[in-house]
Amino acid sequence: MFRRSIVFCFLALFAQLAMANQPTVLVMGDSLSAAYGVQTEKAWVNLLRQRLEQQGFKQWQVANASISGETTDGGERRLPDLLERHDPQIVILELGGNDGLRGFPPKVTRTNLEDMIEQSKQSGARVLLVGIQMPPNYGERFTQAFAAIYPDLAEAHDTALVPFFLDGIYNREGFMQDDGIHPTAEAQPVLLDNVWPHLKPLLEAESGQ
Repeated sequence: MFRRSIVFCFLALFAQLAMANQPTVLVMGDSLSAAYGVQTEKAWVNLLRQRLEQQGFKQWQVANASISGETTDGGERRLPDLLERHDPQIVILELGGNDGLRGFPPKVTRTNLEDMIEQSKQSGARVLLVGIQMPPNYGERFTQAFAAIYPDLAEAHDTALVPFFLDGIYNREGFMQDDGIHPTAEAQPVLLDNVWPHLKPLLEAESGQ
């Protein structure tokens, strides 16, 4: 019995070490990445895990630290611990939507995102920034200022950018839930398709391809 326990502990430790040596994509998002209103296995982050295996990136793992309702302020406070815990090679920042919906000043959102970009790069990770836009009823001045956050930061910090996460989704019948905010299960593959062309070059660079 004692010998069996020793073997079990050894195997568990070996599995943990193997996972620790796997390159990691850390997803820092809100409800759009936390499978809100859809089954987890159908959500775009889980589909990403499948695509990594299909596209020859089997050694990569995905750590999804997304939380429904998360703001850039919350993400900024959580990020240091997550960087230390997961030691990711790539960080996907999909935050800001809740800031905008709550009317936070765009400069606050920008400052928080900028800090997260800098933290991630200082840890040695590459960053993929995911652009979000506000509905037109928030007013032209606000929506333009908010939308500009993402390309401006991407250019200033030389990070990869998904121009608009909901491109091809928000105005497509059956692709948004009744709340008009969250994509349906049918839209999840499109979310992944919006991310993949910008993520793949980072994966290749880290994998030496």
